[in-house]
Amino acid sequence: MVGFDPRPEVGEVAKRADSPEEAVAGADAVLSLNSADAAVVAARSAGSALVAGQLYADLNSAGPQLKRELAELLEPTGALFADVALMATVPGRGLRTPALASGPGAELFAERIGGLGMPVEVVGPEPGQAAVRKLLRSVFMKGVATAAIEALTAATAADCEDWLRAEIAGALASADGALLERFETGSRKHAARRVHEMEDASALLRELGVEPRISDASAGWLKELRDQ
Repeated sequence: MVGFDPRPEVGEVAKRADSPEEAVAGADAVLSLNSADAAVVAARSAGSALVAGQLYADLNSAGPQLKRELAELLEPTGALFADVALMATVPGRGLRTPALASGPGAELFAERIGGLGMPVEVVGPEPGQAAVRKLLRSVFMKGVATAAIEALTAATAADCEDWLRAEIAGALASADGALLERFETGSRKHAARRVHEMEDASALLRELGVEPRISDASAGWLKELRDQ
């Protein structure tokens, strides 16, 4: 394994190349592990050394439009582009972090990297299909996370954080498909009543000195469901 990073202060975790071209040359798989704002620069710097048939996989968290842009950028090289979405946190899992893959190089990514132990699900031949699924999941997962932060912050102000923390943990531990069904159908069926409930919740948070970002947004969604 050979790695390249333009920042000299980055610690050594692999044999370090002196340039992107040196890192890419002859590689069975090229993995872009940066951030969305560096993905294009990384692809351009590696592109000059890529050859037909090589695998270039972008594992950065980014939207589908950026993944399609990367695929178009690298298409003239003949390398096979894979849009890869990591679907869990890497620390503690390492190579066994589950991933979705799409694009012309998705099958090759599943063969080469999946063969090393990564659980890879190929979700389609078009770049961006993996990114779409990851971001849709993020709407839920990050939404739940921020709702929990808002609720716990208010619970701390109300001097009942331990109680609410146990309530949230219990709800998450018992979550199943039936709970998801109740979330969806219950919110539609009882939207009118729940609008008032969430407006009261928002008022409570303001009294406690907590801005009700999630609570206000929930009330807005419930109003739309009520009107429908």
